[in-house]
Amino acid sequence: MFATLSRYRPQALALLRIVVGYTFLLHGTAKLFGTPHVAMFDGLQLFSLMGLAGVLELVGGALLILGLFTRPVAFVLSGQMAVAYFMAHAKAGTTLLPLLNGGEPAVLYCFVFLYLFFAGAGAWALDNRLGARAA
Repeated sequence: MFATLSRYRPQALALLRIVVGYTFLLHGTAKLFGTPHVAMFDGLQLFSLMGLAGVLELVGGALLILGLFTRPVAFVLSGQMAVAYFMAHAKAGTTLLPLLNGGEPAVLYCFVFLYLFFAGAGAWALDNRLGARAA
C-alpha cells in the first residue's frame, strides 16, 4: 500500500504547496486590500512592518501557488514567520508555548515553508517547466 502511495508524493507535495500558498496569500490580501476583512488590519500603512509582511504574504503566496521560485520564496517566508513568531508571539514565559501565545500558525507556516525549501515544488509547478527549458 505505501509503495502505491509513494507514487503520488509529487502531487501531494504540490497540493500542500498550493493550499499553503493560498491560505498565506489571504493574509496578504487581508492586510493590503481589506479582503477578507480583519479588523486589526484596518488603517494598515503599506510602509510599515505589517505592510511589508502583507506584501511578502501576497507575492510569496501567489508564487507558491504557481510553483515559481518555490525554494527561495519558501526560504524567505520561513524566515518571515520565524521573525513574526519571536516579535509578536513569544513573550517572557511563553516562548516555548505557541498554544498559549497565539503563535501556532506562525510556527506551522515557518516549518511548512522550511520543508518546501528542502523538498521543492512537487508536481504542477512552473519551476518544473523552467528547469526543463534550462536543461
